[in-house]
Amino acid sequence: MLRRIASLPSGRVAKWVVLALWVALLIPAGMLAGKLGDVEKNDSSAWLPANAESTKVVERSDKFQRSDTMPAIVIYDRPGGVTPADMDKARADAEAFADNSSVVGRPQGPLKSDDGMAIQTVVQVQKDKTGWNGINEVVTSLTDIGKKDADGLGFHVTGPAGHASDSIEAFGGGGSLTAITALVVIVILLLTYRSPVLPLVPLLTAGVALSASEAVIYLLAKNAGLTVNSQTSFILTVLVFGAATDYALLLTSRYREELRLHEDRHEAMAEALRRCSPAIIASAATVAVSLTLLMLATLRSTQGLGPACAIGIAVGLLAMITLMPALLVIFGRWIFWPVKPAYGAAEAAKQGIWTRVGTAISGRPRTVWIGTAVVLGAMAVAMLGLKADGLSTKDQFTDKPQMAVGQEIQARHFPAGSGDPIYVVTNADSAERVRTALADVPGIAEVAPPVVKGGDALLAGELEDAPSSSAALDTVKRARTAVHGIGTADAQVGGNAAITLDTRDAAARDSKVIIPIVLLVVFLILMLLLRAVVAPLLLMATVVLSFAAALGVSSLVFNHVFHFAGADASFPLLAFVFLVALGVDYNIFLVTRVREITEEHGTRRGALEGLSATGGVITSAGLVLAGTFAAMASLPLLFAAELGFTVAFGVLLDTMIVRSVLVTALTLDVGRWMWWPSKLFGRHDDGTPTAPAGEPDREPALESS
Repeated sequence: MLRRIASLPSGRVAKWVVLALWVALLIPAGMLAGKLGDVEKNDSSAWLPANAESTKVVERSDKFQRSDTMPAIVIYDRPGGVTPADMDKARADAEAFADNSSVVGRPQGPLKSDDGMAIQTVVQVQKDKTGWNGINEVVTSLTDIGKKDADGLGFHVTGPAGHASDSIEAFGGGGSLTAITALVVIVILLLTYRSPVLPLVPLLTAGVALSASEAVIYLLAKNAGLTVNSQTSFILTVLVFGAATDYALLLTSRYREELRLHEDRHEAMAEALRRCSPAIIASAATVAVSLTLLMLATLRSTQGLGPACAIGIAVGLLAMITLMPALLVIFGRWIFWPVKPAYGAAEAAKQGIWTRVGTAISGRPRTVWIGTAVVLGAMAVAMLGLKADGLSTKDQFTDKPQMAVGQEIQARHFPAGSGDPIYVVTNADSAERVRTALADVPGIAEVAPPVVKGGDALLAGELEDAPSSSAALDTVKRARTAVHGIGTADAQVGGNAAITLDTRDAAARDSKVIIPIVLLVVFLILMLLLRAVVAPLLLMATVVLSFAAALGVSSLVFNHVFHFAGADASFPLLAFVFLVALGVDYNIFLVTRVREITEEHGTRRGALEGLSATGGVITSAGLVLAGTFAAMASLPLLFAAELGFTVAFGVLLDTMIVRSVLVTALTLDVGRWMWWPSKLFGRHDDGTPTAPAGEPDREPALESS
């Protein structure tokens, strides 16, 4: 059956049918993919689980205030002190702000700071009026007004709207991210293939896969409630380009081998697909299933990221085993120009670097794997220093945008939490008791009188600290403890600071639940693929060790080289899922080839020849994937830079050290026990059955080639 399926895209007529189907699909897919931004939910309150306290406050407070607004905090400052003319300008600006159709109500202020050095005005922006991207247009309009005729008066827009605007500009680099990712792929493929034409085929196929993936995700987000955001979009881009190109490298490498054995290129492609498709499909399935498990998350942003990326992997796989084979067969052998694989030509002797590495390891495999494991373990210890308890809004960028500057100025001259309070919804008859309890909470500067409506009351408490700071989150915890203690009040605490806290707590819970499940599921997939127990256990151990080492090195780099403020609360989970899934990916590529050779020649020869045969292509695949994730650093977002660095470093560590040295050394040392309890366990290294009980069971040395 596999042979018949594999022959479809390589058939003399079928190749044209496959190409026509993809072309027909690409037209509507391109139109739908362009609409993905229309269904993105970039407001952090939309990411929370339905049972989060801050989510319930949003629902209960609808009767008091519009839930579709967010504050833009406008800050003016003059080092020598604001003048009466500055106050006049601020008042005139407030009137101009109110004329914007996306501004709700009258601006609050302007208010001069107690030290006379700054002015603050709070403007409520309707975030659903023009869509999420419209917030940037509103903030730009406010900025144009504020900076006009300023005469040296500083002007900044901060607060939630300012943060949203700067985030939109940062995510607006998605087009450049795609271009940089494509450039990285082209350069690595040029070095790998040494052909100026061949790299265009996998690049074109990956681009088609990305467009088709975005179209499917758009339809699910619009019609099935899938939550996607800008973060989903840029991760999807690098993942599809990286993973799909990896599959292309493996297919092309095997196709080149088969072209030397088959005069008919259609037969060569059919055989290449038959032999490498099981490993490619198993690898893609492992990554897709691991990502799909993110649906178990309570944080809806993570919950939506999983299936979206799994769709990208699935579509990328489909494109690489249908469209790309059809294109390669259509173009013929000349696509490999200037070094075309000729029928009957002898394959070059495999005395490359990976053959030499295997030979070096084979002398003392136990010493090698123990030493490698110790070094990786030492690297992993540093992960204890990772600060992944969330980031304040001003620390979420690699540069210092307008919002961050404004927030620093606001903190110097006003209560840092002014304009962005915490909200408490309670029963109307308990409002005064709740207000008293809230006012006594350390970190609360002032509590406004309750607004009563429909049996409920809404209170606003001004924070002394910036809403996204650790101090403000501690204040939210104390406030919840205080108001929850009033038994009949049914009081709940929300607001942006509470949303940040609930997001961090949900991310921590998701990591504890999902990581063990991912490990179990990947282990079961490896058992089914290899039909063994020992090999999957060892492979999982190497992948987990590789992840821990990558996280340890990343922690050192973040803390002592780049001096980052910390990491997003969801960072460890996403780094784990990507590195474990992709790490197992490369182990599958290697071990399936080792198993194929072992069936005829035994485990020792299988380990060495498997490393020699796959070393170059897996290294190239690792470089492609590392390069695509490293391209994420082109976005001025701390989360993108940290995830990109960690996955890129982890992939290189896995391909260069873990897969090539550690796994090979373990396979040589453990020998045929790798395949227990499958039939391969009962095979000598020359492929013959083991000796009967009571007779010597010696394994002959590998013949030199």
